[in-house]
Amino acid sequence: MAQTSQPVTISTKPAPAAGSREPLSVEQARQAIRNAQDALLGERRMLSAEELAELAYVPDEAVPSLASLAHEVRLEWCGMEVEIEGILSAKTGGCPEDCHFCSQSAQFDGVVKATPFLDTEEVLAAARETAAVGASEFCIVLAVRGPDERTMERILELVPLIMEETGLNVAVSAGIITEQQAKRLAAGGVHRYNHNVETAKSYFPQVVTSHDWQERYDTCMLVRENGMELCCGALLGMGESIDQRLELLGQLREIDPTEVPLNFLKPMIGTPMAHLPAVEPLEAIRWIAMFRLALPSVLLRYAGGREFTLGDLQAMGMTAGINALIIGNYLTYLGRSPEEDLKMLDDLRMPVTILNKVM
Repeated sequence: MAQTSQPVTISTKPAPAAGSREPLSVEQARQAIRNAQDALLGERRMLSAEELAELAYVPDEAVPSLASLAHEVRLEWCGMEVEIEGILSAKTGGCPEDCHFCSQSAQFDGVVKATPFLDTEEVLAAARETAAVGASEFCIVLAVRGPDERTMERILELVPLIMEETGLNVAVSAGIITEQQAKRLAAGGVHRYNHNVETAKSYFPQVVTSHDWQERYDTCMLVRENGMELCCGALLGMGESIDQRLELLGQLREIDPTEVPLNFLKPMIGTPMAHLPAVEPLEAIRWIAMFRLALPSVLLRYAGGREFTLGDLQAMGMTAGINALIIGNYLTYLGRSPEEDLKMLDDLRMPVTILNKVM
């Protein structure tokens, strides 16, 4: 299918420096990091928007210090344990929405073709594999604007089967939902619902035109109001500015999710963002740290794009604030093996939540 006819202007830079301030000097950066340490570890309070903005503009040579503080904050506020989750694309491709980063959109000439909902045994087999590596969460992901009645029935059929057979908590990502659907999902045993806002409200029209940021926000509120845990994350590297990333952090603090998956753009052939460069590894570490310092108590989860962006430096992210992983493959491309991630955690002496409880 042809791409959407609506014009889209996207920067070729993953994080333009243009913003409200100049980069800090090294000494200013040291002072800003010391102030953040006093606030988060000494006073145990959230940083103000102004304090976060200062940290976002520390020079590159201060990023290791920023990451070190983020790790201390993670240990103080969350502990050493790491939560592992497996995800399954149970209904892939053919999505009617025009998210410009997504190869599952029917609006673009991508490589991902529409497939029907997987059958029950395929879903259960994936859940068993997820449980076998020590995960505590299994997320069923659907490429849809929102669930129709047939999809709702399939979800509500699968959730108790997965729970009974594997003991896993079951999460669902099925797009925009209504109040009635939220009630049914909660009553049906859905533990956590994923609905990423992806980027700042001010930048969202550059990323999606077929629905707006407010619709995503409203779904997030319905999830929380109906007693499910909320998983709401971000995708960095879509041309947003530093100040827009700060705006996003403020909006995530307002939404108040239990979990924040942090994704980095992996440009996909056929999408409007295929030309964008990867986020640089040091920039990725900077923003992992920033998310932890802004959101000290959340599950901050390594998600899509970490292998592409960080490569052999993924352990650095684990010591910059990350305390949860998506393990195995992603929705439309392969991740690294669960064994590699488990070895990384073992090398770092970071216990997996469920395995630690069993032991």
